[in-house]
Amino acid sequence: MSTTVENIQRQIGENPILIYMKGTPQLPQCGFSAQTVQALMACGERFAFVNVLDNPDIRAELPKVANWPTFPQLWVEGELVGGCDIVAEMHQSGELETLVKAAAARAQEGEGDAQA
Repeated sequence: MSTTVENIQRQIGENPILIYMKGTPQLPQCGFSAQTVQALMACGERFAFVNVLDNPDIRAELPKVANWPTFPQLWVEGELVGGCDIVAEMHQSGELETLVKAAAARAQEGEGDAQA
């Protein structure tokens, strides 16, 4: 059985665009998660999410793994982008959409390679 840290590392490695949040994209359970997921959804690409309220082990361990104490946390291609303030700022400047669309395109290319 894998440890919580291994699960977190697997989730980050397997999902090119991943948000750790309180609640779900359809039903966020805090204002910061709601604001962050709205910005992410506005980019128009598919993304994965983990509801940390349903996963107390991940909620406890991820801040240590990420060296980031709060939620939500947006991860793109294995790198922590940041939380609500950073994501909102990037959304306003257009940086978020550029980053997310590029990651989604690379992920699609990778899927095409795997099928060949």
